Amino acid sequence: MSDIPQSDAPQEVTRLLARWGQGDRNALEDLTPLVYNELRRLAKAYLRRERPDHTLEGTALVHEAYLRLVDQRAGMEWRNRNHFYALAAELIRRILVDHARARVAAKRGGDSFKLSLSDAMEPADDKDVDLVALDDALALLARHDPQQSRIVELRYFAGLTIEETADALEISPATVKRDWAVAKAFLKREMLRR
Repeated sequence: MSDIPQSDAPQEVTRLLARWGQGDRNALEDLTPLVYNELRRLAKAYLRRERPDHTLEGTALVHEAYLRLVDQRAGMEWRNRNHFYALAAELIRRILVDHARARVAAKRGGDSFKLSLSDAMEPADDKDVDLVALDDALALLARHDPQQSRIVELRYFAGLTIEETADALEISPATVKRDWAVAKAFLKREMLRR
């Protein structure tokens, strides 16, 4: 099941995103209450996988991601709500990685934040994966296969289903399943090398 709840009105979110992408500021005001709670749930899902002593709070994470989303709007053509949440997940990931890198730098090589990553790369209870190492492995994967990297972002970080990921990337669910399996193996191999 996805960390992104299914809204009662996904078409309304998509419609408002299209209006917002065309520069309609009123659409942003109408969109905010429809997506804010879902963004909070997404942020909470991330933070549940973080170390208990994480210094970044869910509300601050949502606000920072939302501000970055608003900045991204210029020239953005939102295809649908899955596209919106995919970008939100990417921004939340960047914020967490930036925060982790800053903390590591401040500690001069101290422990970096950990994010759970089970054998299936689904959110899990274990907290044994280094978020910075995962980000580095994802960057390497993006150089080798950008589509596989996006699939990981959408599946793992955004919590999208196979079908939602296929819709967001405009590819078949079978392609998502195949690339997801290959990407997981690549990331595990790269992270074990670190």
